[in-house]
Amino acid sequence: MLVKLFGAAVQGIDATVITIEVNCSRGCMFYLVGLPDSAVKESHQRIISALQVTGYKMPTSNIVINMAPADIRKEGSAYDLPLAIGMLAASETIHSEKLSQFLLMGELSLDGSIQPIKGALPIAIKAREEKLKGIIIPKQNAREAAVVNDIEVYGVSNIKEVIQFFNGECSLEPTIVDTREEFYAQQNIYDSDFCDVKGQENVKRALEVAAAGGHNILMIGAPGSGKSMMSKRLPSILPPLSLKESLETTKIHSVAGKLGRNSSLISKRPFRDPHHTISQVAMVGGGSFPQPGEISLAHNGVLFLDELPEFNRSVLEVLRQPLEDRRITISRSRWSIEYPASFMLVASMNPCPCGYYNHPTKACVCSPGQVQKYLNKISGPLLDRIDIQIEIVPVPFDKMSDTRQGESSNAIRERVIKARKIQEERFKSYSGIHCNAQMTSRLLSMYAQPDEKGFALLKQAMKRLNLSARAYDRILKVSRTIADLEGSINVLPSHLAEAIGYRNLDRENWAG
Repeated sequence: MLVKLFGAAVQGIDATVITIEVNCSRGCMFYLVGLPDSAVKESHQRIISALQVTGYKMPTSNIVINMAPADIRKEGSAYDLPLAIGMLAASETIHSEKLSQFLLMGELSLDGSIQPIKGALPIAIKAREEKLKGIIIPKQNAREAAVVNDIEVYGVSNIKEVIQFFNGECSLEPTIVDTREEFYAQQNIYDSDFCDVKGQENVKRALEVAAAGGHNILMIGAPGSGKSMMSKRLPSILPPLSLKESLETTKIHSVAGKLGRNSSLISKRPFRDPHHTISQVAMVGGGSFPQPGEISLAHNGVLFLDELPEFNRSVLEVLRQPLEDRRITISRSRWSIEYPASFMLVASMNPCPCGYYNHPTKACVCSPGQVQKYLNKISGPLLDRIDIQIEIVPVPFDKMSDTRQGESSNAIRERVIKARKIQEERFKSYSGIHCNAQMTSRLLSMYAQPDEKGFALLKQAMKRLNLSARAYDRILKVSRTIADLEGSINVLPSHLAEAIGYRNLDRENWAG
């Protein structure tokens, strides 16, 4: 008997429906075709054990399974469940009338229990696009997939439940998630707040400007000056995710298998802080089994690189293109995958190997050559792509011992959201542009042109600091954000002066 049922293959952050055709005839051979990898081929042994333990027999006839389209490589153990159900249906152990209405995915244990899979959310979205009635997936992934409307999501914990469901011996309860209620309930809950930060008003101002315009920022200062502490508080002042951004972010984490069990939508902007020993592939994505890298996991959020010069130079250089294009395309001989990578880069570093160059009280023991060599680990092209470069001075004792709380994250966030709304209104007719950091040269000439005094100030800064054309654009973008924070229609010389002040850490001038 020939039966057809549906599974899915995840490519990038999207899914493709896989039609699984199973034919049983006289004989005793087993054939699995359609470009399966080793994990899919090994499913035969897992299926045999799972069926025996749950009281069913493996069909003893000749079995041929085709996974179409045959030119897409099928990877992973998530095809165990549809293969097992297909074989039982082809041997008439279970009824096949409802098989074509559902998409099935799940990994089988030897005892018949079903283990979680990666990519449940894009699979559910694809099933809805194909107008299927529902999907049957592991119980641990049910809430993740249930955020998709207009499709029934059944979470199962054992293959026996699936067999009885198709035989009409039991019913399965669909998982229902109130997406909007859960999404908005968790949006404003943060463990850390800027009110705990003592002093550092200039740095908090720079972080506010960065958050308001989506700008990249580099903080340079001595050990213990608060670089990491303030960076980890940055998500608390960023504008909340929209439902569309949340869905896109959740898809990436779903494909990477980074969602916790029984999770649904990601409601807060991601904050990724990889260790400096990270490899190029782990940073940008790819590998034998393609996975999103850290820059894609930080999509719509923050990528924090602590101790920037300690990262391998080749790892830092691969960031240059994603910082401009806000996506990463990974091409190999057999496949090409594009992942979104629209993130804010937040980096911190010491000014020299000992950490005390330019320190107000401690003497630096590094020679000028050592300082310059240390800073040379960050290439000029990468520095050019960092809009705001701010020096951090350690907090004096009188401010550190002050018991009064500083300005809260909520107060700063309100100003950031107000500035972002101005930008959203400004760019509403431009696809893919949502904040000032994403402005093109044409948009800069339309919305960020200074007056004559501003041009004179900018010209003087370009000559004195020996800045590049890219730095010129970055200064205009930051000044436009500062103007938005103040509610100003035009970019004034005072806005430009502040933006130029955020470029004074360019390597040639700062290490003197």
